[in-house]
Amino acid sequence: MTDKLRRSILALSLLCLSLAMFPSAASASHSWNGYHWARQSNPFTLKLGNNLNSTWSPILSTTSSDWTSSTVLNTTIVAGGTTARQCRSTLGQVEVCNNTYGNNGWLGIAGVSVSGSHITAAYVKLNDSYFNTPQYNTTAWRNLVSCQEVGHTFGLDHQDTDFNNANLGTCMDYSNDPSTNQHPNSHDYAELVTIYTHLDSTTTVKALPPAMSQIDFDGPGQWGKLVGFTDKGLTSVYELDFGGGNKIFTFVIWANPDVLDGRGSHGPQVQ
Repeated sequence: MTDKLRRSILALSLLCLSLAMFPSAASASHSWNGYHWARQSNPFTLKLGNNLNSTWSPILSTTSSDWTSSTVLNTTIVAGGTTARQCRSTLGQVEVCNNTYGNNGWLGIAGVSVSGSHITAAYVKLNDSYFNTPQYNTTAWRNLVSCQEVGHTFGLDHQDTDFNNANLGTCMDYSNDPSTNQHPNSHDYAELVTIYTHLDSTTTVKALPPAMSQIDFDGPGQWGKLVGFTDKGLTSVYELDFGGGNKIFTFVIWANPDVLDGRGSHGPQVQ
């Protein structure tokens, strides 16, 4: 990485639909620290790269249609620019991939790379090692995971992270019952307006930090060193330092090992 690329790169990898259960009140504002795609006009169009099989492609069509209902952004599905296994970020689009990534404890990952406050690249991985099982092989679960992970790539955080309370009627809500949490709700659209009301003098829709295209980010072997944890290891933060101020942080929510029933691994075991 050259001196010209001396900028902070933050990658958020949220295992958003893991089975870990930890309480949190619904958020009145769920922007993810104000990160957003730089653009010079609204609505802007963000490409979703289709690296999906025939089972997932209709799900992505639903996800794209749902988020395009926003007044400030449109999404369009284009041919994928990577392989499903690698799912590496490419120029100006969110790569969306499915594969049997392994019994590693996560259903989906949203990886977002930023420079300053601007999103520059993103990817979504959907783990068929779990979606091929009877529990998750449903349209409702697939819609929830796809909608939520793609939502993260716009700069949205969760509205709620309590699995056991009543559904909020949005895919940005943790839930054990996806039936009514398959699509965005009015608050998601309102939050996007808040995030994207201001305009930028430049655009990052066509920018790409190289670090995100060189690593697969499948697991701890690519995430760097463990720098923080909560809930006895159920949530973890990793840091991968490229030098020159360039870092990738990976935020992980691990599945509860009691729920996995022997079908996957778990994060750091903290006593």
